[in-house]
Amino acid sequence: MSTQKAVAQPEQSFGQKYGLIVAAIALVALLAMPTPAGLPVAGQRMLSILVFSVIIWMTEAVAYPVSAAIIMSMMAFFLGTAPDVAAPTKLLGTSKGLTMALSGFANTAWALVAAALFLAVAMTKTGLDRRIALVVLAKMGAKTNRVLIGVILVGLVLSFFVPSTTARVACMVPIVMGIIKAFNVPLKSRFAGILMIATAQADSIWNTSIKTAAAQNMIAVGFIEKILGYNITWLEWFKAAFPFGVLMAIGLYYTLMKLMPPEVDEIEGGDETIRREMAALGPMSAPEKKLLVISLTLLFFWATEKIVHPFDTSSTTIVAITLMLMPGFGIMTWKEAQEKIAWGTVLLFGVGISLGSAILSTKAASWLANVIVASTGIQTMPTIMILAIMAAFLILIHLGFASATALASALIPLVISVLQSVKTPGVNVIGMTMILQYVVSFGFILPVNAPQNMIAYGTDTFTVKDFIRTGIPLTIIAYGLIMLLGATYWKWLGLV
Repeated sequence: MSTQKAVAQPEQSFGQKYGLIVAAIALVALLAMPTPAGLPVAGQRMLSILVFSVIIWMTEAVAYPVSAAIIMSMMAFFLGTAPDVAAPTKLLGTSKGLTMALSGFANTAWALVAAALFLAVAMTKTGLDRRIALVVLAKMGAKTNRVLIGVILVGLVLSFFVPSTTARVACMVPIVMGIIKAFNVPLKSRFAGILMIATAQADSIWNTSIKTAAAQNMIAVGFIEKILGYNITWLEWFKAAFPFGVLMAIGLYYTLMKLMPPEVDEIEGGDETIRREMAALGPMSAPEKKLLVISLTLLFFWATEKIVHPFDTSSTTIVAITLMLMPGFGIMTWKEAQEKIAWGTVLLFGVGISLGSAILSTKAASWLANVIVASTGIQTMPTIMILAIMAAFLILIHLGFASATALASALIPLVISVLQSVKTPGVNVIGMTMILQYVVSFGFILPVNAPQNMIAYGTDTFTVKDFIRTGIPLTIIAYGLIMLLGATYWKWLGLV
C-alpha cells in the first residue's frame, strides 16, 4: 500500500465544473433550432460552435489545447455533414471540413505567433531580457516613484524585443521580487503591490502600442489582411497606437501612486541592490550579443516594412528564428527551444484563426452582423458613437475571458462584419478594427482576465481587491482615451 499522502487539488469553480455541460446544452439547442432565413446550414453550425467555444473559454472548463482539439473535431464533422455553401446540393465532406479547421495553420499570423514564442525562449535562455530590465532599472535610482517608472519603462523596452506578454512578465517578476526582498520591504506592502501590479498592467498597455508585442494583435492583423485585403505594417500600427500607450502609461503611474502610495519615498540601499544584480550577470556573453544584433536587425525590418523593403513581418521573423537555430552561428538548439515552447498555445492560435475564418466563409459572421446592426440601430450612427458602443461591448465581454487571444479569435471577424454592415458614410473599417483590437488587450480589471495578471497575482504581493480598485479607474481612463483620440488624433489620421 502506498504511504504517499494525496496532494490537495485546488477547488474547481462552478464554471470549471459545469462549463462543458452548459456549453454542450447551448450547442445542442442552437443546432436544433430552425435555420433562420438567409443563414446557410453551415453558418448556423459555425455559430453553434462559436457559442460553445466562447462558453468553454470563459469558464475554463477544459484546458485551451483541449478546447482546440474539440473545436477542430466539431468543425470537421459538423461542417462536413452540412451542405457546401458554394454548392448547396452537395455535402461539404469531412475532409474539407477538417481542411477548414486546419486553415489557420497556413496563416502568416499563426507563423508570426509561433516564431514569437521561439524569440521569447531565446531571450530567456541567454538572459538578455533580464539584462535589459536591470539596465533600465539601474538608470532610474532608488526613489520609490522612480522604481515604479522604471518597471513601466522596462515593460515598454521588452515589448519591442519579446513578442510574448506572458514571457515578458515571467522575466520581470523574479527581478521585481528580488528588488522587493533586497529592499527589505514586506510582501504585503503598498510598494510591493504597486510594483507587481504595474508589471502586469504595463505589459497589457504596451500590448496595444506595438503590433508584435502580443499574439492577439497578430491574429487581428491576420483577419484584417484575409477579409479586407490590407496588411497593416509595424510602423502604421506604432504610429497610431503608441501615443495611446504613452498616455495610458502616465495614467497607470498616477492611478497607482494615488490609490496605493508607497510607504516610503526612497528605499535604502536600492542603488546598491541593482548594481549587485547587474554584477551577478557578468559581461555580455556571445549568445547575448548575437541575439541583440539579431533582435535590433529584426526591429529595423519590422519598422521599415513597405518603406525601405517589401518584406512582411512574419517572413523576416521566421528568418531571424532560423538564424538563431543554425548550427555554429545560432544561440540555441532545436531541442532547447522545443522543450520550452508552449505547443498547446500554438495549437490554440491556429484553431482560433480557423474558427474565425470559418465563421466568415460560411456567411455566419455577415448574417449575425446584419442582425446586430438592425437590432441596435448603430447602422446610421456617427462613427464615434459606433466606436463607443463597440468598445464598451468588448470591455464588458472581456470580463468573462482569460485570454485576449481567444477573444480576438472569436470576435474580431464579427467586429469586421458589423463595421462592413453599417451605412454611416466614411467608416474606415480597417482603422476602426485596429482601434477596437487595442480594446481587446484591456484585461485591467480582474487578475483572471489575462495570464500575465495571474503570474503577478501568484507572488502574493497584492489582493484581488487591490487589482480591481486600481483596474477599474485604469479601464475608465482607457475608455476615455479611446473616445478622445477617436475624436481627434485618430480622426486626423483618417482611421475613424
